[in-house]
Amino acid sequence: MKRNGSAVWKGGLKDGKGTVSSDSGVLKDTQYSFSTRFENGAGTNPEELIAAAHAGCFSMALSAQLGTMGLTPEAIRTSAAVSLEKVGDGFAITAVHLTVKAKVPGADAPQFATAANNAKAGCPVSKVLNATITMDAALEP
Repeated sequence: MKRNGSAVWKGGLKDGKGTVSSDSGVLKDTQYSFSTRFENGAGTNPEELIAAAHAGCFSMALSAQLGTMGLTPEAIRTSAAVSLEKVGDGFAITAVHLTVKAKVPGADAPQFATAANNAKAGCPVSKVLNATITMDAALEP
């Protein structure tokens, strides 16, 4: 299976602008720029998209891990905070912190912790990132 995304950039680094799109059409000429990446401009940026992808991937992986234990989550809410830092002459994504809250009827804390840690390690997006991945995961009553 392959999924495709594309980008167009016009202009210099600080004064230019770009758009990103996905074949599904969910992203269609979505604006990004220097200000959306390094300041607080309107639009998206690659790190925000990676954060959303990681949160989505992890949530599905956690659901799968819980399923192997005979548990079905009512809800899994995951946020991912991606850290982009200056490293040497350039920038790198150095860390991702996952914050997870889940309502899983019948699950106990040790089961949930095992499932969450397995999902963090096994999620395909986690595997592709060369970053330290940390997590706070909690069961909701």
